[in-house]
Amino acid sequence: MLLAATIAQATTAPAPEPTESPSPQRILGLIRAEFRAHRPPPAFESYTIVRAQKTSEGYPDVVNSYTFHVWVRNTDRAAMARKVFRDNFEYPPEFQRPAFNEDRDPGPPTADLFEPAPVKPRPISFVPTPEPTYPPGLVIGRVSTFVESDYRVTNTQIENGLLHVSLQPIRDPDRNRLRELWVDPATYELHKLVATDKLFITGGKRPDVYSVLFTLTLGHVDGILVVTDIHGVVGDDYEGDGKIVDYTFRNIKFPTTLPDWYFNARMYGGHTTDVPL
Repeated sequence: MLLAATIAQATTAPAPEPTESPSPQRILGLIRAEFRAHRPPPAFESYTIVRAQKTSEGYPDVVNSYTFHVWVRNTDRAAMARKVFRDNFEYPPEFQRPAFNEDRDPGPPTADLFEPAPVKPRPISFVPTPEPTYPPGLVIGRVSTFVESDYRVTNTQIENGLLHVSLQPIRDPDRNRLRELWVDPATYELHKLVATDKLFITGGKRPDVYSVLFTLTLGHVDGILVVTDIHGVVGDDYEGDGKIVDYTFRNIKFPTTLPDWYFNARMYGGHTTDVPL
């Protein structure tokens, strides 16, 4: 009995060394690295966006609640959109360029959620620079610098199985728009986030601009991470129509190709019978 015990003790594997948990700032770098590892998105995508809001009196806002079918070319974010109405009236196509923090509908669902907001509103004619593709090593190095200069992690905790990360901009709070992240604690993949945005009220001599807080929910389509829902609350004591607004992205697809004329408004007139529904 003594001999067996001695042999068992001698062959027992040593206990593994405890691994040190990453620092909060490092966690943020890993979250961004995981997001960047799957960029840029596919060249083309199509989706349906539903915008829903109420008037300041609490009634459905028919004018500012609508549905669009959208086809996007992600290299320059040019898009053709067609409004959908309940009586199936065939609206003509219109050129759009979906973007966050601009005077237009947010999107597309594959938008770069870590991209800083523009310094000032940009016209729809502005063509964004295509997203670069980084090798994984370079992405992580780039993320480390971004975290140190733009955000400070103020808290991390587990909530309902997800890691909740609270952020505070170190500088440029209007541009560095992230405020909260919920991620898988093992893979650091995003599930939900809170970010700032803007509401532009046009029609006067100059647009009135109000701050908005967006809560974005994410999911997967064909293995690609996409935004599925946005819940927005307008701040700055705004009490007009659309104090609370919701966007829903559905029917998200990634076509291998789309016709060039979809992204040139001057060619729409020659394709009136070709416009998809």
